[in-house]
Amino acid sequence: MPETTAVSTPKGKSQPVGAVVIRFCGDSGDGMQFAGGEFASTSAIFGNDIATFPDFPAEIRAPRGTTFGVSGFQLQFSSSEIHTPGDMVNVLLAMNPAGFKVNIGDVEQGGIVIANSDEFTKVNLTKCGYPEGYNPLDDQALNAKYQIFRVPMSRLTREALEGSSIGVKDMDRCRNMFALGVAYWLYQRPLEPTIERFHAYYGKTKGRPEIAEANAIVLKAGYYFAETAELFPVRYEVAPAPCEPGVYRRISGNHALVLGLATVAQKAGKEIVFAGYPITPASDILHGLARLKHLHVRTFQAEDEIAAMCAAVGASYAGQLGVTATSGPGLALKSEGLGLAVIYELPLIVIDVQRAGPSTGMPTKTEQADLLQAMYGRPGECPCIVLAPSTPADCFDIVIEAARLAVKHMTPVVILSDGYIANGAEPWKIPDIDAIDEIRIDHPTADAKQNGAFLPYTRDPETLARPWAIPGTPGLEHRIGSLEKQERTGNVSYDPANHEAMVKLRQEKVNRAADSIPPLTVRGEDSGDVLLLGWGSTFGAIATAGDRLREMGHKVSTAHLRHLMPMPSNTEQVLRRFEKVIIPENNMGQLLMLIRSKFLIDAKGINHVRGRAFRVDSIVRGVLELMNH
Repeated sequence: MPETTAVSTPKGKSQPVGAVVIRFCGDSGDGMQFAGGEFASTSAIFGNDIATFPDFPAEIRAPRGTTFGVSGFQLQFSSSEIHTPGDMVNVLLAMNPAGFKVNIGDVEQGGIVIANSDEFTKVNLTKCGYPEGYNPLDDQALNAKYQIFRVPMSRLTREALEGSSIGVKDMDRCRNMFALGVAYWLYQRPLEPTIERFHAYYGKTKGRPEIAEANAIVLKAGYYFAETAELFPVRYEVAPAPCEPGVYRRISGNHALVLGLATVAQKAGKEIVFAGYPITPASDILHGLARLKHLHVRTFQAEDEIAAMCAAVGASYAGQLGVTATSGPGLALKSEGLGLAVIYELPLIVIDVQRAGPSTGMPTKTEQADLLQAMYGRPGECPCIVLAPSTPADCFDIVIEAARLAVKHMTPVVILSDGYIANGAEPWKIPDIDAIDEIRIDHPTADAKQNGAFLPYTRDPETLARPWAIPGTPGLEHRIGSLEKQERTGNVSYDPANHEAMVKLRQEKVNRAADSIPPLTVRGEDSGDVLLLGWGSTFGAIATAGDRLREMGHKVSTAHLRHLMPMPSNTEQVLRRFEKVIIPENNMGQLLMLIRSKFLIDAKGINHVRGRAFRVDSIVRGVLELMNH
């Protein structure tokens, strides 16, 4: 990671620590995502490994000051490799009583709580549900449990901007930068990168240099207040983490998908045609791709999910690569169109950024409950390839892999991301684009005819993929449609034997994709007492829990499935090398059901459905309990 010069050593002590979990929280209009994002970017520049998780309210604009409208941003930054945003919070910055109330239970005993005391008024305390006459900042039990620091951020922000040309409303919007300045002082973060971004974004892009200057003033005010007020007995130092040489940037899962799709367009020599309909938490993919027209990416916002799906199928039928993205409710609406792509046997990428359900459920919260829907939630025997990224950065690699598999095996590919991966972020080493292999696509020409006719359902003997003929190619006229195909000719067929043959061919084609994917690997010993098996966003928590259990002396290894349909060819072999297989999932046990039925292995589950990602300590406790039974 790039190096940067740290701020000068302050008065007082400096205490080295290995890792810190910090959370910014407040009203959804308090700029918590911006403040947390800046702290994350600055820590990445400084050289720390980072993992973040933004937590948004579901309401577009909940009543200000209520617990429904609390927004949070959690970050773990470390001097060594980390895989999660952390469990217990070491430092909480609460901009109002609602943020304090919702988040105080996640702070470790003895942890630091920095509260904007100006907002702890009688009205605000009542609005978020505290009893009349009660102020948690005065609670002796809480003050004994936590290190609570009162900072009048609202007043000090206005005082710092006295004489500024901006209005009071814009002044108050800068309070988050006062909190960020305090956090920068506490953890010895440099101010310069954030101030440069202020001027680049507000000054140049938005044409409001006065807002850039106001934020810079308040950031410095928070920093120097922390230095001169002598509230904190020590500062903390988190050293840079060792890493491979290269250029790094902070990337979220959704943005990694965007960059991955743009790379697919270059490597395949095809236009990516993205057809979508806005839905949380997948909308950022549409927004990001819309800015990349110069990279052979075309975007189309359809009137609904069904139209978006059909447009993507049409793009692939026309010879481009169709892509669509949605969340669980939208995947249900897209199911018939996805079945159309399956019977057409066309390459297509469908991204499902899962969220908590059912129905609208909790649209800004995360879950892993669409696995069975992605695999089986369509009419008839309707197989397709299903993949799941394990981290935000992995989204870049997995969408390129999805494109390769889709065109090689002529089948749709579903990618199961989720809200935790989509909105979370981590350092990403920017790859050498020239080192990424081309995606080979062969369209048949007129010489593909056999005995004067083109047979659209002849098959590659290795993959069973059919030829991808572009409509309008002279001599390649053929029939296409959603009715069952006659083998080889593609004509409509109601023959029972033909239907069974085609069903088995489409399934076998997906099964043979296992030859194109890497084997399942194990973290830890290749055999032992327990294998922790996961998929998708549980990777970080499972890997960290496995490391912790091995440090405790237990023979526990971990493995993670990025390929769910088909699974790697050595999956059963790996599972049978362990006495127990335990599967943590953010659902009621969907992979657990598949493993038990497919391999007849008596696997056990650790299942949470709380709209939040797994904590490492909950997996450790769950494994220890299951090991003792």
